[in-house]
Parts: sequence; C-alpha cells; structure tokens
Amino acid sequence: MNRYPLWKYIIVFAALIVGLLYTLPNFFGESPAVQIAGAKSTVKVDANVLTRVEDILKRNDISYTGAYFEMNGPVGAVRVRFATTDVQLRAKDLIEQSLNPDPANPDYTVALNLLPASPDWLSSLGANPMYLGLDLRGGVHFLLQVDMQGAITGRYDSIASDVRNTLREAKVAVAGVERNDMSIVSSFDSAEARDNAATELRRAMPDMVFSNSGESGGKFLLTGRLTDAAVTQVQSHALRQNITTLHNRINELGVAEPIIQQQGADRIVVQLPGVQDVAKAKEILGRTATLEIRMVDDSPTALAALGSGTVPFGLERYTDRDGRPLLLRRQVILTGENLQDAQPGRDQQTQQPSVNLTLDSKGSRIFRDVTRNNINKRMAIVLFEKGQGEVVTAPVIRSEIPGGQVQITGSMSAQEAADTALLLRAGALAAPMEIIEERTIGPSLGADNIKQGFDATLYGFLAIVVFIILYYHLMGLFSALGLTFNVLLLLAVLSMLQATLTLPGIAAIALTLGMAIDANVLINERIREELRNGATPQQAINLGFDRAWGTIFDSNLTSLIVGVALLAFGSGPIRGFAVVHCIGILTSMFSSVVGVRALVNFWYGSKRRLETISIGQVWKPTDKK
Repeated sequence: MNRYPLWKYIIVFAALIVGLLYTLPNFFGESPAVQIAGAKSTVKVDANVLTRVEDILKRNDISYTGAYFEMNGPVGAVRVRFATTDVQLRAKDLIEQSLNPDPANPDYTVALNLLPASPDWLSSLGANPMYLGLDLRGGVHFLLQVDMQGAITGRYDSIASDVRNTLREAKVAVAGVERNDMSIVSSFDSAEARDNAATELRRAMPDMVFSNSGESGGKFLLTGRLTDAAVTQVQSHALRQNITTLHNRINELGVAEPIIQQQGADRIVVQLPGVQDVAKAKEILGRTATLEIRMVDDSPTALAALGSGTVPFGLERYTDRDGRPLLLRRQVILTGENLQDAQPGRDQQTQQPSVNLTLDSKGSRIFRDVTRNNINKRMAIVLFEKGQGEVVTAPVIRSEIPGGQVQITGSMSAQEAADTALLLRAGALAAPMEIIEERTIGPSLGADNIKQGFDATLYGFLAIVVFIILYYHLMGLFSALGLTFNVLLLLAVLSMLQATLTLPGIAAIALTLGMAIDANVLINERIREELRNGATPQQAINLGFDRAWGTIFDSNLTSLIVGVALLAFGSGPIRGFAVVHCIGILTSMFSSVVGVRALVNFWYGSKRRLETISIGQVWKPTDKK
C-alpha cells in the first residue's frame, strides 16, 4: 500500500544528486580572472586564442587555475582564472603586451574580471553558478533613448535619392526632389509628367504612398510618405541593429552576463554587472563604426610596390582578417548607408556558404555599374573603427550584378559567413542614441543585498522547519527534508538555465519556501483526519497523500497561472520574479508529493503491523450528551 517501486526511489535519488551537483557551484564564490575579447568587430576570438594565451602563461611560469573559451552571443571570449589578484594583474599586463604589440592599435581587449571559483570537475559536468544581477553584484545601469525621428529622417533622405534615380531611369522629367519634414516632395513642369512619375514610383516603391499635392509656383507637386507599416519596420530595424551593435561593443568590457533589452518603443536598457568604470562604458557605448566598399589594386605595379613596402599615390594599404596586406584605391564606391541588410546563406549552385547583401536603389545602380566595368577584379569591404580600417572580405567580381542583390562567396565556413553578415549588418548604429539615465551601484551595496536576502531566506527557512517539526514530529521532519530538497532542486534548475539572480528572485525563493510547506501541511492534516475517522496508520498515510493531491494541484495551478501571466506581460524585475516563482512551484510539487512520499514510504512502508504514526497530537472530538 505504501511502498514505492525501485524505479521511483531511483528517480528521487537521481534528482537529489543532480540538485546537489548543480547547487554546489553557487557556494564557492568568485576568483580573479582575465578576459580576452576582440577590440575590433573584425577580430574573431576563438579556441586558437585560448591556446596562444595558455602558451604565453606557461612560457612565463604564471600558474592559472582554469582557462576557458566561451561564446557570448555571436562573439567569443577567452577567460583565464587565477588564485590571487597579484597573479591576475601580472598576467593581464603580460597577455596585453603579447597580444597587442602595437598599443595604439590593439586587436584585443584584455580586461580584469571575476569568474566562479567552482572546481574544474564541477565545471566539466556543466555545473555553473547562477549569474548575479546588477542589484546583487554592483555595476552600471544605462537607459538609452533611440532617436527614432533621426532613423526615419535618414530613411527619407535615402528615399529621396532613390526617387531621383528611379525617375532618371524611367526618363521622367522632374524639376526637383526634396525631403520636406517626413515626406518626399517632387515637382514637375506638367501634370502629365507628375502622373507618369506617380505610376513609376508606386510600382518601384510599394512601401510609399504617393498623392497629388496640387500646384505651387507653376509646378505640379507629388508627395510621398512611408506607410505606417514601413515606419514601424524602420523603427524596429533601428532598435534591433542598435541592440546587436551594443552586444558587440559591450563584450570588450569583460561583462559575463550583460543585460541589453528593449524598453518601450524607443528605449534600450543596458545593465553591466561588475563594471565600475563608467567613463570606459560610455566610451564603448558611444563608439561609431563605418563601412566602405573600395576596389583592390592587384596590378603588377601595385604588387611590386607592396612587396617593397611602398604605397603608390592614390592607393592605401590595409590588412585583411588574416593579416595579409592589400592595396585599395582611395575612391569610396559605397558606404554602409547604402546597405539595407546582410544575411548568411548558401549558393544555390555550389551550396557553398555565402553572404547575401541587399542594397538600396542608389547603391544598386552604383554597384551594377562598378561590377560591369571591373569583372575579374577584387572589391574590398572595409570596416572602420576607432579610426582604423580593416578588410572584412575581398571577393572577386565574376559578372555584372544588377538589382541590388549581392552574393559574396569564397573559402568560408557557415559560421564565418554568419559572422561576416553580422559585421556588415551591425557595424554601426542604425539611429543615434543618448544616455538619459545613469546609475552606478557599488559592489559593497550588492554584497549587502546578497547577505540580507540570504539571511532573510535562511531565517525564514529555519523558522518553518522548527515549527513543522514541533507540530508534526517525525512527519514534520520528513516535511523539512522535503523543503530542503525543494530548495536544492530550485537552485539547481536556475543554475542549469544560467539564470540571472536578482533581489526579486531572492524574494521569489523566500515565497516559494512559504508556499511549498502548504502542501505538506495539507498532507499531514489529511492524514490526521483519516486517523480521526478510524483508519489504520497505513490507510491514513495512503489516503492522506492521495486525497490531498487534488487540493495541492488546484492551489499550485492557480499560482502557476499568475506566474505565467507575470512572465508573459511583465518586464525586468517582474519577469525575474516570475521565472523563479514558476520554477519554484513545479519543484515544490515534486518535492512535497513525490519526495516526501518516498521518505514516508521508506520509513513506514515496510512495517506490516504499524500501530502509530509520529505526526503530533491527533485531536479527536469527544461526544457530549
């Protein structure tokens, strides 16, 4: 009646071991470390950089306690852990000198950081601690306002150029095309020319709405405006590209888990836990990058000059991603303003990885002419950051490319194609931003928050345990062990998900403890009720767990619905609370119903002639006459 099959005990025991293993890393604290990231968008940090760093440290007899290569979103970083801060500082200086021979033009950013001090055997199992949020670790909080009007204005400036090119190609005489606030106004000498222009433009620009605007100064006017859907798309694209660009830039700061997310329609929240250098953070957030397309000079004269170390007049020397020198013409063919999108893909004929570019109307016309006149020559895509330019790729032009759809192929992997598309797409901000709110939280305040939150949870836990044991005796002890099991499972799941723990999360853990004991109270009181009704102890245990399950399920389901609603509609701290709350409900149901039942069955299930249960005072009603 009250015996679990062996497989159920195995499941409970396995859950306990997993809970212990994945909870342990949270109690080892942090150790000093050095992080190596790319200082430029064109510098890729991979496992080879990790090998170089390890060789540098070994050659100089600097011991380290762990070295790792990790991907942080689309970019990689190398992190090396040390025993003391003195060794950390020595290693940082040495690594920086070795990886950046030219301090004025560094390829890598070498930053001090803190890493979990978990043993390597735990890390090898994938057991890592939860990340700490800004309110627990300290750091910098920025609220950035994206200039959506600037993004839309820039789009209209581009459209004005596209309108001129479209009318020129359609051979429609136009007196002038100007951007007037948030519209494009074209003037014509006749109504017929205006009508012909409206027909061509409506066909070529489906995102625009064109309408006749009467006459002014003897000119017939045609006004074009973006549709509401197109305006929304421009704003959404600006936000997405700015967030992607910020991710790339913030990686240089050595932040383990930055929070970069949209807030409202035109704002971006940036939280950098562990960063105290506000000036450095501002410098990186405000950095600009530009994209240029130029022709490569591979003539014998240019190659001979390159070999001799000289640069002929009209050319400039750059290096590609592999460090090879190239001579580029000074004339800029296209800039990043003409690039609308860049996505990784595959060549339909050869199935090789490729980068697919989409140019605007002006860029399409220029690119068509350039590719027609320079077949079998190379064209370089150059990314400029901090005043330094680097060639991202330099493909050979095989044929004329009309239509603004450009495909770049070559000896690249699918990952390299995705990286290149990201660089081209996110090399610069799509819209201007300004910092409208700035807060700095010191590490001591974060440590106080952790201590206070931990103490509150611990004392609440102890109070519950003392009460439940005094009131329910041995069954109360089983409930307390189940509550401990619940905490282990909750922390283990959060660690496995690599969740970011904040103060609201700690509050949710404390709330979970208070709610989890309700299930045990329901079970114990149901067992007492069965005993009062004359059931045998074994029957009371069986009926108590079975009949309490319906109430436990209903109460936890309603709480889970509220948690899911908070998760779906909340943001920031509310979502952090909701995540812990929802996971806590699931783990508490498992620990209270399955875990505690396993303990009770193991202790009482084998006793055939069970006379009593240690469950405290069972109050029985007395008959009154």
